[in-house]
Amino acid sequence: YKVGPVDVALPRTESKSGRGHRGFTVTGNPYLPFVEAARRRDFTINAISWDPLRNEYLDPYHGRSDLERRILKVVDPTTFGEDSLRVLRALQFCARLDLSLDGPTKQICREIVLDDLPAERVWGELEKLLLQATRPSLGFKLAQELGVVERLFPELQALVGCEQEPEWHPEGDVWVHTLLVMDEARSRISDLNRPRQIAVMLGAVCHDLGKPATTEFIDGRIRSRNHEEAGIAPTQAFLDRLQIHTLDGYDVRGQIIGLVAQHLKPGMWHRSTAPVRDGAFRRLAKKVDLELLARVAKSDCLGRTGVFDCSAIDWFLERARALGVEHAPPTPLLLGRHLLPLGLSPGPHLGKILKSVYEQQLDGEVTTLDDAMAAAHQLIANRET
Repeated sequence: YKVGPVDVALPRTESKSGRGHRGFTVTGNPYLPFVEAARRRDFTINAISWDPLRNEYLDPYHGRSDLERRILKVVDPTTFGEDSLRVLRALQFCARLDLSLDGPTKQICREIVLDDLPAERVWGELEKLLLQATRPSLGFKLAQELGVVERLFPELQALVGCEQEPEWHPEGDVWVHTLLVMDEARSRISDLNRPRQIAVMLGAVCHDLGKPATTEFIDGRIRSRNHEEAGIAPTQAFLDRLQIHTLDGYDVRGQIIGLVAQHLKPGMWHRSTAPVRDGAFRRLAKKVDLELLARVAKSDCLGRTGVFDCSAIDWFLERARALGVEHAPPTPLLLGRHLLPLGLSPGPHLGKILKSVYEQQLDGEVTTLDDAMAAAHQLIANRET
């Protein structure tokens, strides 16, 4: 049989010696009775062990029974609150394992102060929720119920009660919509590497953060004009809170901001009465990965109740792939080393020529290095005359 990851918990005692999840004095004790060793575990389902010598389970806190009933329950109510990170563990366990938090545990979690948690530990649990739960919305719903969203993520709390036009969003407010979108996004990331998975999931979480500041009633309808641009600032604040920047050499932060700022583009371009030129796709590829954008936009479109036509996203992605810019803009054909033999020196003038020729390349007017050199010669001649 296949053996999965093994969690080794050494017998030990611990006493609270300061604030935070690290504020404990820990003492190893190989002679500690199992009942006492298991008592330091967070939840009853984590306090189950297997004795390979006796071929039996050790389950003094009835975790197997709780697991069968799909219940998540604390082991020791008197010490659970000593580590505030346990609240976030409860969220991701419930979402990943499809468990319900029992009543007394909920009340304990509501009362635990969370202001001692470092950003990296908050993100560690949030990442597990977003990437390992099939339906991350379950954890976020519980987080909102327990007051975790309000205390840790005010940018998300602002979505609760922010109304939307029922014709386009019959599911309810922006919070409800965002929960649906993150679940849709979760179903579209299995083929991506970890940094890109994170970019898509946080793009889904943050995509409508600009709506609370822009939503208003206009001519009897609910509008959120320019909410994409307005969403950049709260997204940056949210990412600052989690200290999200570059992961494994990939600009996750830049991609998330790009996804938020551009998430309506696929639908808008498809509906445009004027043809959207290839140059627009090439320029947009400078701001965001177009395939990731398509995944977030598709999740946004499907993250609603009712039936909506989301074929615009497929059209958008097909155009991007046909141009070869689904992941990045075209590589410049003309480089500085091509212009130095012409007597130009490195500096602002050379940079302007490179930029101008690249703009022509984005528009499709320059397609080869010979074209690029001819365009550069023309720019130089125009300047000299």
